[in-house]
Amino acid sequence: MASTASSAPLHPDDHPQETAFEDIGDNDDASEITTSSYESPARRALSDIERRSYGSVQRSLSFKLPPATASARAIAPDLVRGLLMAFMAIDHNTMALGAWQHGTGRVTEEDGAVVHQWNYRIAYAMRTLAHFCAPGFTFLLGMGIVYFGRSRTKLGWSASRMVRHFLVRAVVLTLVSMAMGGIITRGAVWVFNIILIALAVDYFLVGVLWVGLSYTELALATVLSRWIPNEEAEAPLLVNNRDARFSEKPSSRAESISWMFHNMVLLVLTTVTIWWNMWMSPTHGYCLAEGAPEPKGSLFLRFWFYQVMTMRFPGIVSGFPPLAWISFAILGVLYGRLILRRSWSATTVACANLAAALAFSVLFVLTRVLRFGNLSENCLQTSDQLAHPQTNPYLVSVASFFYVVKYPPDVAFFAFTLAGTFLLLAIFTAVPTSFATRYFRVLLVFGTSALFFYVAHMFLLFAFGGILVAFFGHETDFKDPMGEGPGKGIDNVWVFFANWVAVLFVLYFACKRYSAFKSTKGPDSIWKFF
Repeated sequence: MASTASSAPLHPDDHPQETAFEDIGDNDDASEITTSSYESPARRALSDIERRSYGSVQRSLSFKLPPATASARAIAPDLVRGLLMAFMAIDHNTMALGAWQHGTGRVTEEDGAVVHQWNYRIAYAMRTLAHFCAPGFTFLLGMGIVYFGRSRTKLGWSASRMVRHFLVRAVVLTLVSMAMGGIITRGAVWVFNIILIALAVDYFLVGVLWVGLSYTELALATVLSRWIPNEEAEAPLLVNNRDARFSEKPSSRAESISWMFHNMVLLVLTTVTIWWNMWMSPTHGYCLAEGAPEPKGSLFLRFWFYQVMTMRFPGIVSGFPPLAWISFAILGVLYGRLILRRSWSATTVACANLAAALAFSVLFVLTRVLRFGNLSENCLQTSDQLAHPQTNPYLVSVASFFYVVKYPPDVAFFAFTLAGTFLLLAIFTAVPTSFATRYFRVLLVFGTSALFFYVAHMFLLFAFGGILVAFFGHETDFKDPMGEGPGKGIDNVWVFFANWVAVLFVLYFACKRYSAFKSTKGPDSIWKFF
């Protein structure tokens, strides 16, 4: 059993992990992949223990991940996802109990919102932790598409079958979100996009992008092979070196160049799709004295890039415009391609994740110091800024420095949250597998039943919270976000965390039971999507 992070190399095809917001543990084909015919006899002869790496674990855990005992899966992404689920529950607990305003300031972190006062310190801290959730889910979604595509390609899936799978999964996520909206709002809101619909759209679009890249990467490598022949073709003693020069299989150098070119394309797409949130801002990120104007265009067009809130039929509550968040998924595809390129040691992966975390941290600091990539210019007007009117507004206090705009995500938010995501990946990759599976079992349970967790936690939090508020709530000093007049809630910190822990306790056993149920279903079962 590998007991340290660096005890075994990471073999790309050992972990055909479908990682998205929903449970991505449905890798029943994993044992087939790890013994596929393309592997050498020596490679197939490796024991299961020798094959485990990158914080990987056999899937015959006691909480019954799908039983493919001959395979392993990378658990670092599952651990990150599980921790993010817990952070998300903290954030939604705030709304369920009406504890305080839902923001680091006394307003939501959105483009054009003026901040006059910071939230309570505990509220600011909890909200900042929650910032990592949506970016982390979307990033892991992109990474999982690469794992999924690689594993299904080895099973002989056609491009059309994969696209159909992406579409079906996206439709399921959308329908689940709409059903939740209808139930929670009693039919007032049906387009209920508080993350799921954005993930559904991005999952489909980025899945199709990955399929397209698979074709264009091979096509470019084939074309390049006309000028960059196989190495064997240069050997003078080979009998048929002329035929080798023009063989149908692209040369390894051509494949590498094509692979790197497509990685650059993904990097450019990531950059463009995060910066278009800045370019499409009605005020280009500046707060105006007269307030921010409404985005132009039809409701349908605005849905893809801006927040939309309307109670007109069918009722739309959309805080996560899909195309405003797609940059995280595209970067996840790039990350997945790098991870699967070759066999990496867990130490190498952990160090690479740490380096990425540092790079994004530097980028975040630059957005503060140089004041670029922010959708909050002239928006910070708290007592901190009033006391230092000539100073960079982001540098006058800790709260100002870490204030970022989430709706839609600006470049500062992008850098800050990805620094945290890569730091978590580095930590969980470095943690010995035996330690992780023993002491972080709760996170594994949550991380491998993510969509089930998401649906269940919303109803549990608001059910428990509704009862507590009904009996012990008091009038608050801010407006009820779901109605008119002052709100009613519970701002006692002990009650806040007690409700959160109680819900997580119930969810732990519910997710374990659901994982056991799901493990009895086939790889194409709709239950696998949860």
